[in-house]
This record gives sequence, structure tokens and C-alpha cells, in this order.
Amino acid sequence: MTEQQVRRTRMSAQDRRESILVAATEVFAEVGYLRGKTSAVAKRLGVSEPVVFQNFGTKAALFAAVVERSADHVCRMIERVADSGIPVTDMLRMMLNPHHLKVVHSAGAVGAIFADASTITGEPEVEAAARASTQRFATALTALFTRGKHRGELRPDLDAEAAAWWLLSVLASQKFRRATAADPDAVEARLAESTLAFLLER
Repeated sequence: MTEQQVRRTRMSAQDRRESILVAATEVFAEVGYLRGKTSAVAKRLGVSEPVVFQNFGTKAALFAAVVERSADHVCRMIERVADSGIPVTDMLRMMLNPHHLKVVHSAGAVGAIFADASTITGEPEVEAAARASTQRFATALTALFTRGKHRGELRPDLDAEAAAWWLLSVLASQKFRRATAADPDAVEARLAESTLAFLLER
């Protein structure tokens, strides 16, 4: 028995699931749900494909778990910022930075997971995971904006929940602007400035 096989044998059920999710996140972020194969996930881990199905049942359930895990990561990051001394305005500038948005939505990045999940239909588990994740993002951003208002960083009359959904809409439609605008970089830069101006207006 090789050292790798020994490690796999000793892995707990929780660690096994986590290792599958890590590999699946990489595969789905790179090629998307429809093109992503459970066999590719298994190959990346060095296990047989049945191991993946034993842990998650179906490809849809695996992808839904990937979406939920990725949402956990993003929400924890937002919550850490909300609880830290980092200015909310700095976080917003980073989120709206055109280069950052382009990288986040590119193949292999976590944003590609959510963009892909939002387009999947006919898979109830995936649709539910995508909907729940978006609602979690809205809740986390609402808390961030509320904190920003209390700190005096954002406009005092800001509707934090509405602003959270507005920002999510701006972020989610970035790929559309990239594909259709004559000068997408200029449009992204102006949109970022307009969004910040509205959120900061006093």
C-alpha cells in the first residue's frame, strides 16, 4: 500500500467530503457545471468515481454543496470586514474595482461558481443552493452597510438592504457588460464611481 493510499484510508468521513468539495470547486470553477465531470473530480483526488457518488449521491448535489461551501467562504470574509476596523468604503472600492471584478468572474475563480449556478435550471438542488447563497450575500452586505452607516462612512439615509441587493445586481451583471459594452473598462470604472458616489452621498 502506498503512502497516498494509507492517507486516504485514514481520512475521516468529514475530511473525505471536504477533500471532494475542494477538488469539485476547482473543476466546476474551471469548466462549469455542465462540462464538469465527477470523473474529473475523482481523478484530481486520486480516488475512484464511486467514492464521489458515495459521499454526495449525484452531480447536482455535489455542485449544490460546492455553491454552499463557496458562499460560506465569501460570507465569512464579508463578516470579518464588518467586524474589523477596515473602512467599509475600502471594501466597496475593492469589490467594485474593474480589474477585481474581471478576475473574480474569470474561469477558475469563485465568482464563476455563482455566475454558473444562477443560470442552471431544472436542477432543484442547484437552484435552491444558488437562491440561498444569494440571500446570504444580501444579508451579509446589509450588515456591512448598516455598520458603515453607524460609523458615518455611508450616507445616513441609506436603505442598507436595498443597497445590498443593488450592489449584488451590479456585480452579477458584470459579465453582461463585458460582453456588450463598446468600452467595458470605461463603463466599469464609471459605474464603480457612480455606485460609490451614491452610497457615500451625504
